[in-house]
Amino acid sequence: MLVITEANAIAYLSAQCPNWMPFGLPLSLGGGISNTVLQIDTGIGSIVLKQALPKLRVAQDWFSDPARTLREAQALNACAQFLPSGGVPQVLLLDQENFIYAMEAAPNSFVDWKHLLMSGIVDQSTAAKAGDILGRIIAASWRNPHLEQEFGNQTVFQELRLEPYYQSTARKHSDLATFFEDLILSCHQRRLSLVHGDWSPKNLLVSADQVMAIDFEVIHFGDPSFDAGFLLTHLMLKSFHCPQLLDALEQAALNFFHQVRQHLPESPDEFEDFTIRHWGALLLARMDGKSPAEYIQDDQTKQLIRLFARQLIGHPSSDGIAGVWSARRKI
Repeated sequence: MLVITEANAIAYLSAQCPNWMPFGLPLSLGGGISNTVLQIDTGIGSIVLKQALPKLRVAQDWFSDPARTLREAQALNACAQFLPSGGVPQVLLLDQENFIYAMEAAPNSFVDWKHLLMSGIVDQSTAAKAGDILGRIIAASWRNPHLEQEFGNQTVFQELRLEPYYQSTARKHSDLATFFEDLILSCHQRRLSLVHGDWSPKNLLVSADQVMAIDFEVIHFGDPSFDAGFLLTHLMLKSFHCPQLLDALEQAALNFFHQVRQHLPESPDEFEDFTIRHWGALLLARMDGKSPAEYIQDDQTKQLIRLFARQLIGHPSSDGIAGVWSARRKI
């Protein structure tokens, strides 16, 4: 397996697609803890190369099958069929031997939503669009037997989410072991639609009135309330990090979830209940799992989030998503 780097990316792409005429120096887009992601200018426009890492960039040992790159490319092709144009990037190349794919780069006008939120900009229309895109994915794939067959394997979800987030956290909070075991079981049993697995602000690129979803490496067929809980976790964490944004973040969360709920084909109340379960679990996991939220550094803030998460787990809101935010205001 060829490991793609900034040093060999131009030569690799020239060999794979000589008519693309790659030039200039590759730009590393970071790739988070789990991927190498490089942007390269070519004669057909700017493209992005992506390759999954077998060992993730964290202090603890954390491994995952690099073949997840291939599933991600397949997922982008699948979702492109039922999202508006530009909702996901177009796949241009798939190298199955080396677990690499190329996609079109987002225009320079796009910026990831996390960057905007961390800059204090909470745009309500972006939150609504994030919910609309997720809702469309859920509705279009709801109980679809073909997509379940193609994406039914949850191995990568287990490796990149359930083990490092839920099982790892349960080991540190042994009194909650049964709660986490039940939640993990529900992830396996509630096979309802496609699940992105990382529906977070950093994976939503924003420009003017458009939102593009990226990073589908944890895609699988399962319980989509995980995705809703994942996004709500990020908004809640930012309310602790930037408490002056609490009002705006609460409204963004409500706008997001309203749009998701509008698309649900059935059982919206049950979906909301499971969303809240994942919300509490993920808040605790971002403190004590293998991937702690990097911008929460203050020990006092960490403890407040732990206490809030444990309260949410032990006493779920009877007033739905809005009730969780009402409880947040009392801290």
